[in-house]
Amino acid sequence: MSPLTRISVRTAVIAVLGVVILALPARSAVTAQPAGGVVLEDFQAKDAEGFPTGWKAQRNETKARQAYRIQSEQGIAFLAARQADQRVYKRIAWDPKASPIVTWRWRLKTAPAGTDVVAAVFVSLDTDLMVIPVATKYVWSAAKAKGATTEGGLFDASEIVLRSGLQSLGEWVEERVNAYDDFKRIHKHEPADKAWGISLLGGPGVEVDFGPITVSAP
Repeated sequence: MSPLTRISVRTAVIAVLGVVILALPARSAVTAQPAGGVVLEDFQAKDAEGFPTGWKAQRNETKARQAYRIQSEQGIAFLAARQADQRVYKRIAWDPKASPIVTWRWRLKTAPAGTDVVAAVFVSLDTDLMVIPVATKYVWSAAKAKGATTEGGLFDASEIVLRSGLQSLGEWVEERVNAYDDFKRIHKHEPADKAWGISLLGGPGVEVDFGPITVSAP
C-alpha cells in the first residue's frame, strides 16, 4: 500500500468514526449515594419491549432488542442475554479515581460446548485520540485461565479473565474489581476525570443474566 493510499484510508476511518461518535447519546452523570456508592445501572427502567432505557446496541439495534431483555425474580430486576452476538452499552459518567471499585453480579444459565467467552463487562474510563472508548474487558471464560490478561489493539479492549469454567450454573456470583488500578496498570497512564461508560456482552449461544452494577470508593 502506497503512503498516499494509507493516508486516504486513515482519513476515511477517522471521518466514519467522527459520524459514529456524533450519533452517540450524551452521557448520564451520577452522584454519590449516602452509602458511599453509585448505582450505574439497576435495570429498573425499560421500554415496552423490555430493553433497558438509556442503552444502545454496538451494531444492530433490532437484534440487540431481541437478545437483551430486562426480567425480574422475586422483585429483583436483571438483564437477560440470550443468543447475543454483540454488546450493548450505556454512556454514564463517574469519577473513576474517587470511585474505582466496580461491582456486579452475573449468572450463567446455559452455554454450548466449545464456548470461550461466556460473558463480559466492559468498563470504559477514557477515550483515545480518535475518541474511541478505551475499555477494560472483564471476562467470564470457559477456556482461559483465571487471571489471564490480554492487551487490546486499536479496536479491541484489553482483557482480564475474572472467572474460568462453567461452574456455578444457575447461581448468582458477584465480582468486584478496581477498574482504576487495572486501567493504570494496563494503559500506563491516568484515565479521564470522568468515565465514558459501561458495556455488557453475552457470549454466542450463551444464556446469561447481569445484575445491578455499582461503583464505590475502596
